Amino acid sequence: MELQFLPNSAPHKEDALMKTAPHEEEALTNNAPQEDKVTEEMDPWDPPYPPRAPGPPVADLAVHMDLINEWMAQTRAILASSRATNIITPDRTPQVLLGEALFDILPRLTPILEKDSYRRFLSLFNQNGLGMGWGYVIAPETFDHIIMQNAVQCAKVVLKGQAPELDGFRANPNYMTQYGYFPLHRAAEMFSVEMIEFLLRHGASANLRTAGPVVTEGLLPLHVAVENTCLHKYLEDSLLIDQKHQDCSLADINYVYKLIHLLCLPELKIFMDTIRLLAKHTDNLLDQLCDYIKDGKLAQTAVLLLAAQEQIRMVISQKRKVNSELDGFAMIACCIGYDIAFQFEACENIMDPNQLMKMNINSVALSLVKVISQAGEALYSYIQAHPEVTYVMQVPHSEVLERVSLILKEHGFCRTGGRIDIGNLCPYKNVLPNKDLPLTHGEMVATKSSTEVCNNAVKKEGPKKKIARGWELKYARRSFFPYWRSVLEP
Repeated sequence: MELQFLPNSAPHKEDALMKTAPHEEEALTNNAPQEDKVTEEMDPWDPPYPPRAPGPPVADLAVHMDLINEWMAQTRAILASSRATNIITPDRTPQVLLGEALFDILPRLTPILEKDSYRRFLSLFNQNGLGMGWGYVIAPETFDHIIMQNAVQCAKVVLKGQAPELDGFRANPNYMTQYGYFPLHRAAEMFSVEMIEFLLRHGASANLRTAGPVVTEGLLPLHVAVENTCLHKYLEDSLLIDQKHQDCSLADINYVYKLIHLLCLPELKIFMDTIRLLAKHTDNLLDQLCDYIKDGKLAQTAVLLLAAQEQIRMVISQKRKVNSELDGFAMIACCIGYDIAFQFEACENIMDPNQLMKMNINSVALSLVKVISQAGEALYSYIQAHPEVTYVMQVPHSEVLERVSLILKEHGFCRTGGRIDIGNLCPYKNVLPNKDLPLTHGEMVATKSSTEVCNNAVKKEGPKKKIARGWELKYARRSFFPYWRSVLEP
């Protein structure tokens, strides 16, 4: 049965109530209080309805209708609140119906989100409510597009849900999409600190994991940010593909120093800031670090150690057998040390390549922990001095390498041999169409900020060119991150 609405109108409250709660008619007919239905666990999509107050023995039809309308309004409020504030999994929207409707709306929706025009978004929702929302909540696919375009103003409007055009609909920051991830996973993939902060303020959980057949299962938003950071073009171009050296020689220490120098480049700041923010809200942070070490992922270990060092230092051991004064770094170092000793004792053949590889990885990880635990605060203070969003190389790499080497030397880590060689690093080219950029790339390099970019555009081209909001973040992300690859996909 096809659902149709009049043009330029959103679903009416009464119509939406009957569509999203088909069993209410039975409740009205039988006058059966919902609280008598006992379930093992309440479904937040279908919470218990309020009991309907009996009408007076003598009353006309108008009084009865008023009572029914009052009960329906209370029921709608309960449904809307429960569905917008609880964890909803899996996606409950009818994909065939809404998928086709949203597909038809996307050509109009995307330009609106690119410019982050919340007024035009509200107008579009008022005309096409069925394709953008269902069951009193903004459809997860609609909210996913808002986050993908980093439309922060539109996100604010739908999360608050107070605009009259929304007719009581609002977005749920903990509503799983049909693909098995949550809004915070998408925001982590976009490296939008502003969007992540806003989602967290509205109740988004950083401890929800991906699940389902079309997504890499078990990922936290923190995992998405860390793994995507390790896809940064500079890291992939400069680091050795094979991180597993055959021994704990000077090459391992050089790898540690090179990795730390790369992570301090200004082009990685938005990536590191994203991880730092998510780490503040992620439970069992040390467990995530230990998993990376156990899996031999040294780059991921270094990224998380450096970005989340503030939270790691705040972790204090609560175990009686462990010194309660140990912070997170010391606890990790102890665990790695115990693991190395156990591997050495359990190794029947000291020349076994697999055993040597495991011990080597632990030794390199131990070096990372030691360096970052002592020099990490100074290094991260230097990173924070970089511009918020780097879309051009504003600090020469040679200057960064010299400064980082000096910081390490001041903390007792002096690399032997020549200077750190990170190679000739360069971003991806032609990452955005010219219409989305205020000037050519060459002219952007000659300027210092987006304000100066726009001022120069006014001088050279007359009236200021209308540019989509947030172009700097999109340009920076696409310049250094292979956006066609996603860690969310298996």
